[in-house]
Amino acid sequence: MMSAEKMATEEMVVMARVAAPFGIKGWVKLQVFTETPDSLDAYANWFLKGPTGWESFTLEDFAVNVKAVVAKFEGINDRTAAERLAKREIGIPRDALAELEDGEAYWVDLVGCDVIDQTGRVWGKVDGLMETGANDVLVVANGTTQELIPYIEGVVLKVDRESRVVTVNWSGEYQ
Repeated sequence: MMSAEKMATEEMVVMARVAAPFGIKGWVKLQVFTETPDSLDAYANWFLKGPTGWESFTLEDFAVNVKAVVAKFEGINDRTAAERLAKREIGIPRDALAELEDGEAYWVDLVGCDVIDQTGRVWGKVDGLMETGANDVLVVANGTTQELIPYIEGVVLKVDRESRVVTVNWSGEYQ
């Protein structure tokens, strides 16, 4: 287990949020922000953000089913204890995440990136991502307008994580 000081300063990647209690035995329902929710099962220790910083919780059980993604933490054994975790963000230390190949990025790393097209036109900044079932979509904000750009090969040409720039082949209409 990490010290309280280390947990407070460790760079966390928010992977989910506790949505609500699930049942009466301490399970919680999750709102997941990852492309593959079942990948969260690979981490034995999760960190939940509380009023005083990140707190370590040991994952006891985890399930992805048709109705929900749910988790059970050691020491959380009833609905009342689960209710106290509601609305808390769930983070994983960045250094515990898998290394990425060139051109890959975690969603969290895309948010805030500048979006430009191959001619240099600035479309705005990535405000978020959406999962549509067919493909992911970049939500690009520019002032009061938003552009939805499919995150697919041929449209997203390059993701430069270091410069925080996403280059797209985009004219404003799906081609």
